[in-house]
Amino acid sequence: MAPAAMKKKALLLFAAALAVIGLMFFVPAGTLDYWQAWAYIAVVFIPASLVISYFLDKDPEFLERRMKLKEKEAKQQLVVKLAGILFVIGFLIPGLDHRFGWSNVPFGLVAAADACVLIGYIICFLVFRENSYAGRTIEVVKGQKVISTGPYSIIRHPMYLGVLLLYVATPIALGSYWALPPFLLVVPVILFRILNEEEVLRRELAGYKEYCKKTRYRLLPFIW
Repeated sequence: MAPAAMKKKALLLFAAALAVIGLMFFVPAGTLDYWQAWAYIAVVFIPASLVISYFLDKDPEFLERRMKLKEKEAKQQLVVKLAGILFVIGFLIPGLDHRFGWSNVPFGLVAAADACVLIGYIICFLVFRENSYAGRTIEVVKGQKVISTGPYSIIRHPMYLGVLLLYVATPIALGSYWALPPFLLVVPVILFRILNEEEVLRRELAGYKEYCKKTRYRLLPFIW
């Protein structure tokens, strides 16, 4: 993809994501007076804009891979559908919670959850910077190599650790206890994705089996 076209696509996707998230928060809330949502949007989208700018300059091919959305593996297509349903439910509940006052999450807890969201995003950025092949879809591309440095020297799927931290903290960051269940259900969906991803990588990526022997743990050191 030409640099100008890719930049335009990245900006359009960013703007679309911002608009959709805003609608999912503020329409159910029935008001713009929802400071937790504004804080969350700032914590997520300000770093996202910096990350996009960084990769447009340093590694545009990575951004192009991240913008591919269609999964080839049937199991991953199921994962995407399930995760999509859970995300829609999870992101709609906080606004309703704010409107009807179902939860009373203390300011300190909201702030701590926002910090966890930011840490999760930083972990993802470090993974992206280390591994240019960390696309959004599960596939092995021409010239791809096993990455075993940086966070990959500790666990095999550091990006998913960041993603899980981000999503599990999201409902509390949005001031909603009632949104926790759908986001917690994302955890087994991602674990299933990891197991299937490893099947693909063991089958198609040279050296991945040896990497798995060297780096034993998938997500949490000494646990799994």
